[in-house]
Amino acid sequence: MSILSRERIVADASYNRWLVPPAALLIHLSIGMIYGFSVFWPAKGNGLLTLIGNQCDAITTSLYDRLFITSCDWFLSDVVWTFSIAIVCLGLSAAVFGHWLERAGPRKAGVAAAILWGGGLVLASAGVYNHQLWLIWLGAGVVGGIGLGLGYISPVSTLIKWFPDRRGLATGMAIMGFGGGAMIGTPIAAYLIDTFSTWQAFLYMGCFYFVAMMIGAFGYRVPPADFNVEGAKVEKKDTTMIAKNHVHVSHAHKTYQFWLLWGVLCLNVSAGIGVLAVAKPMFQEIAAQNFSATEIGAIAGGFVALLSLSNIIGRIFWASSSDYLGRKLTYAIFFSLGTILYFSAPWAGNNQYIALFVLINLVILTMYGGGFATIPAYLADIFGTQHVGAIHGRLLTAWAAAGILGPRIMTYFRESLTNSGIPEAEAYSSSFKILALLLVLGFVLNFFVKPLDSKHFMSEDELKKEKDIAAKKDSDNALMGSKNKSNQGAQKLILPIAWIVVGLPIMWGISNALQKGIIIFH
Repeated sequence: MSILSRERIVADASYNRWLVPPAALLIHLSIGMIYGFSVFWPAKGNGLLTLIGNQCDAITTSLYDRLFITSCDWFLSDVVWTFSIAIVCLGLSAAVFGHWLERAGPRKAGVAAAILWGGGLVLASAGVYNHQLWLIWLGAGVVGGIGLGLGYISPVSTLIKWFPDRRGLATGMAIMGFGGGAMIGTPIAAYLIDTFSTWQAFLYMGCFYFVAMMIGAFGYRVPPADFNVEGAKVEKKDTTMIAKNHVHVSHAHKTYQFWLLWGVLCLNVSAGIGVLAVAKPMFQEIAAQNFSATEIGAIAGGFVALLSLSNIIGRIFWASSSDYLGRKLTYAIFFSLGTILYFSAPWAGNNQYIALFVLINLVILTMYGGGFATIPAYLADIFGTQHVGAIHGRLLTAWAAAGILGPRIMTYFRESLTNSGIPEAEAYSSSFKILALLLVLGFVLNFFVKPLDSKHFMSEDELKKEKDIAAKKDSDNALMGSKNKSNQGAQKLILPIAWIVVGLPIMWGISNALQKGIIIFH
């Protein structure tokens, strides 16, 4: 039996479930660096847009030409495609491998994610070194993106099953690291770029993330088939939306609720990801007249760090709140409040109310992160928990679509307006307004989400058959029980160490983000 197999990581009844979130956090803090990729392509200073020293001509060079050209620098829209490709591959790989994960277990998925994400960044470093855009797309975009998808979904189903009494909190813990990854990784990447070079930054971070993710993968444990939390109960206000039965993954996409939630996630993500994709250069251009040329880069990095902090706070706050508010009401808040804020952001930026512009974007990012953390619990409420991991994986194709839609809206209108003579600081107004309209549509879709008809649920016999298969696998593992039996004394020692290992980087990231971000408000 492979050390990576699901059967090898089934915990016994005495296992402390609070040991699982730190393992998930190690992986998600690593892959969350994708949100900090804008640090690699600032319009000024070091970065992918200034490797050569002269800009490519948009008239004489096509995008295809720029994939291979070595004599001039790429455009912002060219390098942002790296981010979009990564998100698309994240969504597609999550959809393809979600059902496999339920059978194979989170450890195997975590190891594969470590190899692909770390290896993808190393491959991207070769692309930067040789000034080959196609290689950056392949490494950080395609290969790394597949790793992102596997790493992203690896803990979600597991933690929902470990914390049936706190579904929102569980999913918040599962993926809060993804929101905080950039908060930690961005200043490290900036230091590496300034100290060494851009290609070396990719290389070093790829190697480091591989090690961290491997540690996290081997920390995963899954609960036995009959696991329950005795006496634990959470009162929820929206109990009518919580299914008592379970839908098979092969039938979930045949319901209109699945596609409504697909649209809800896609539209919420499109709005937030559009801001994240261009966060650093956008802030540099909007706030340029308020800061000197020497300080704008560092302050823009602080803006990115604060956005990451808001992202991680939103994942815990909103997901936990949804346990009491209900998932539908939580999303209604995202869309209604978000619409107001997206219409307000360009006004604040154009009038140089920089502090207000920053605050608006920080609130936006809490709801962006909160949307990600709440959607698995929303799915568990609607479709049950038996196949929630696989269903969640398929729903993440919405993220793939959003990874193209949001960044394209931001970069297309920005470049179109600047090319027509509009000042850079004002070029994002149209993009923000279009993103606001997407949220209006999202509000409508969320309104029509209703509980499933009973015909969609598995019968008692079908559910019993699936649970019996899982239970047999767990019992077959009893022969290795002595290896997997939890030592409560050891757990008491390991538990604080595990949380310190993930907690210290998070606290450092928070401290660093606040130190850098506070300058904006002076």
